Amino acid sequence: MKNIEFRLPRATIFVACAMMMACLSPPAVHAESLTVAAAADLTFAFRDVAAEFHKQSTEQLRISYGSSGNFFSQIKNGAPYDVFFSADVQYPQKLAEAGLVEPGTIYKYAAGKIVIWVPTASKLDLSRGLGVLLDPGIHRIAIANPEHAPYGRAAVAAMQHEAIYDKVKDKLVMGEDISQTAQFVESGNADAGILALSLALAPPMRERGRFVIISPDKYPPIIQAACVIRATKQLELAKRFLEFMKQPATVAKMEEFGFVLPMTMADPGHPQ
Repeated sequence: MKNIEFRLPRATIFVACAMMMACLSPPAVHAESLTVAAAADLTFAFRDVAAEFHKQSTEQLRISYGSSGNFFSQIKNGAPYDVFFSADVQYPQKLAEAGLVEPGTIYKYAAGKIVIWVPTASKLDLSRGLGVLLDPGIHRIAIANPEHAPYGRAAVAAMQHEAIYDKVKDKLVMGEDISQTAQFVESGNADAGILALSLALAPPMRERGRFVIISPDKYPPIIQAACVIRATKQLELAKRFLEFMKQPATVAKMEEFGFVLPMTMADPGHPQ
């Protein structure tokens, strides 16, 4: 009697082996990600912060930057963010009043500062402080839109404090957020700008310009706060990220970009 040999197609053998290996191998672990809405003044600081958080925990941060007021409106309308880092504590507080914030998660992470920034080639004398904005050589002054950007409101308040706002208001060009405001000055579309200190301290801006810090007593405090959005599906990860922000090493990294905790706000600096 002849032996009958059955040969399975190679493709069938490959599929069978793959299925067997899948059964024997442990399931792949997919890193979670956290969706973060962040004020534009955090653009450079959060690059370092996100990298360190990923190094410690493997989870990824998906960060969108923009104006705090716009994020506030988006979150009110159901935008799927897990954590909100606002440049104005009032936005998280208003979201909390509307029941949209996880209770007990509002964290005041920084007190912001504003500066006058000009390109390196500018001949403007920044030692004059806000008075330099009256220089006849200035034709356009960039600020963030005060309707939804806290740094823009601080800029207007500072100019009003010095009684120069009415004299320069026709020269103002407004960025959608503080990052776009910086781009206006850096690109030459404005002669000077009132920016967040964090952007002025970032390497790209520091290499291309000079700045002077505007004394904080000339505008209401810019108290910045974060919160966990109640609708998040990553509650534990979101809380862990906020705890990470409170670690001494993270606080020190934020200080490199001019972000100090509200209770330790430093004295104003000098032209740099």
